Amino acid sequence: MPTRVVILACCVLLASTFIVLPTEGQNDTSSSQAANENTLEGTVVSASRDTLVVRTDEDKFQLFTYDRGAVRSRSLAPGARVRVTAGPADENGTRSASNVTVLTAAGGTDKSAQAAPVPQKVRDVESDIKREGRRWRMGVRAGAAFDPELFMFGIQSQMGPIFHPRVLFRPNAEFAFGEVTDLIALNFEAVYRLSAASRRGNWTPYVGAGPAMIFIHQNFESGRKIDFGNFDYETGFNILAGMQSRRGTFIELKTSLYSGPAPKFRLIFGYNF
Repeated sequence: MPTRVVILACCVLLASTFIVLPTEGQNDTSSSQAANENTLEGTVVSASRDTLVVRTDEDKFQLFTYDRGAVRSRSLAPGARVRVTAGPADENGTRSASNVTVLTAAGGTDKSAQAAPVPQKVRDVESDIKREGRRWRMGVRAGAAFDPELFMFGIQSQMGPIFHPRVLFRPNAEFAFGEVTDLIALNFEAVYRLSAASRRGNWTPYVGAGPAMIFIHQNFESGRKIDFGNFDYETGFNILAGMQSRRGTFIELKTSLYSGPAPKFRLIFGYNF
């Protein structure tokens, strides 16, 4: 019991650190963004639900995402002349647009914008943002569990946002085995991203929780054989915190409460396709 309390306290402290730092940073960003927003004019090179690439009059390419509630025209198309109001650039050079106004509709007057080669770095960041914006993604995970010590692997699905732009539903299945313990866990977890979509950098912190259905088998005899009929069922509740990159890689810390002999602590690495 003391070990579980210590682990829970560490997770709460870690989650609190994630919550406090991004929130303070976001408040500072929000106030500075209002003062630093400026406009840019150029020709649309590509436009999607999540991104906009504009070629400026200086022959430079700027990648935009959209603020929540951003005002934009439905007629955005390659070749259109636009004026974009946006905040300062993030670490990837991406800016968050709050207003996009079409000055001249796409009509073939500027063929050079459509044929211009977009820098590969811009294309790569644009691709990462589009991947991150998918409503449904599959993923894999692997890691280690402690107390008891187990090696684990599994699969997961990520759906959302649901109910809120920062909330994702992420059910997953984990399979673990060790010297005396075998475990199958079905986890129905939801995660909350601590950065808004328009302000996320390369890595986004998140916290989460959810119920778990845990099937566990322990055998201290040598030469044991796994028999699914010998698995004991436990209902647990998971608390987790982690970081996920735009490219889909994530690292996660998790503990299970009310789950009897299930691992007290898990370190997980994974990837969302």
